[in-house]
Amino acid sequence: MSEYKTLNKLQFRVISDRLLEAGFCESPNQNPRPERQVVDLLVIHNISLPPKVFGTPYVKQFFLNQLEVDADPYFSEIESLKVSAHLFIDRKGEVTQFVSFDCRAWHAGVSSFDGRENCNDFSIGIELEGSDDIPFTEEQYQVLVATCNALMDRYPGLVPERIVGHSEVAPGRKTDPGPAFDWEYFRRILQA
Repeated sequence: MSEYKTLNKLQFRVISDRLLEAGFCESPNQNPRPERQVVDLLVIHNISLPPKVFGTPYVKQFFLNQLEVDADPYFSEIESLKVSAHLFIDRKGEVTQFVSFDCRAWHAGVSSFDGRENCNDFSIGIELEGSDDIPFTEEQYQVLVATCNALMDRYPGLVPERIVGHSEVAPGRKTDPGPAFDWEYFRRILQA
């Protein structure tokens, strides 16, 4: 099954639970979703390793449990964590998929949305390379929108109102994607 969506010349497709426009590098940090679980939430995050440093190989290493711990002092704080996301969008808009959409990525942690606990069970997690207080790139917004549109076509329960930040599903614990993420702009171009 394939889904097509076009935005500003970007045409993204989801086929067999993969985004065709993404490179694929499977993370071990995943597990099956609960049986008959419907995907109806998308959680937007930000990550950069080390914090506020972009264009490094460390996010990929982190999601693959291969982080070069000696490369930065901060890494000793996170070396024992086992996390992943379905997708990572770098500053240039290049996408890497780490977990198939039919599986549960370990991105939201302790979380709840709309009265439901364990958001990883029913959500897709997208990490944007960035930080809470540095503006995201136009390429990231355009690719994120094209990706969201393709995913909304694939998953009928996934609607714009169910695209949220990590801070909404883990308030008080998480702040991303942060104030630098322009929700108004994102929602406007998502509806275009």
